[in-house]
Amino acid sequence: MPDIVALGEPLIEFNQARADDPSAYLQGFGGDTSNMAIAAARLGARVAYATRLGGDAFGRMFIDLWKREGMDTSGVAFDPEAPTGVYFVTHGPQGHEFSYLRAGSAASRMRPDQLPEALLASARLVHASGISQAISATACDSVFAAFEIARASGAVVTYDPNVRRKLWPLTRAKAIVMATVAMCTWCLPSEDDAVILFGDASPDAVIDALHRAGARGVVLKRGAKGCIVSDGSRREPIGARRVASVDATGAGDCFDGAFAARLMAGDDPFAAARYANVAAALATTGYGAVAPLPRASDVERALLA
Repeated sequence: MPDIVALGEPLIEFNQARADDPSAYLQGFGGDTSNMAIAAARLGARVAYATRLGGDAFGRMFIDLWKREGMDTSGVAFDPEAPTGVYFVTHGPQGHEFSYLRAGSAASRMRPDQLPEALLASARLVHASGISQAISATACDSVFAAFEIARASGAVVTYDPNVRRKLWPLTRAKAIVMATVAMCTWCLPSEDDAVILFGDASPDAVIDALHRAGARGVVLKRGAKGCIVSDGSRREPIGARRVASVDATGAGDCFDGAFAARLMAGDDPFAAARYANVAAALATTGYGAVAPLPRASDVERALLA
């Protein structure tokens, strides 16, 4: 049985990878919770993914990918009436920009009654994100249902708000995110999420607000500034690892997967976050969301450097 089950929307990625030729794209894979799951699998965790895919070539490519990564795909279903989602990444002076073709995707048609309940109930940790909730009302309900199953079985629940303003109205986003925070063991927001949810509040104020909302633990991911970890009684800033970064796509997802993998390996959350900081940094040294995700040997080597 898997230690970790992640739920969400996978997306085929086309990433602009050459500054001298903006028409050149590399085909890859993305989707925040799929990235998280692959990162955790590469770092030694037993991982399953739960989603719906289109009955198309892209859907079959995802099944092949997850199987190559040693993941359990028993929670994946095909929808012959909907496509697998696609996105494009372009790069410029302001960083990377995403363009999506995901309306009506198979994953957005997820419903609570279609969830692989036995798989979710068997997991030691269940993960989902705000993006999974934003893509449709039924997908949102599916995340809540998955977390209810996890809580009932005593599993750890990890949640990355990953707020995307283009996907849903801000008022709804805030309400759904804060309701979900109340269900999670570990909330894993980025600084961008914090600004959207809490304005110009200080990092400590953000963490305090998330604890008051019900999160037992909080990791505030701060990119090049590292992260701050709080288990409710202890709070510790952890510095980032400096690397030659070229593309930050999926770095936060890598952090989530590495953090979950190390929790499942028995690390305390502070040690897990230190490990995840290094893994996330290494994930920025190549192009795309999945290709640069590190293996355990890569992270261990970097920790010793």
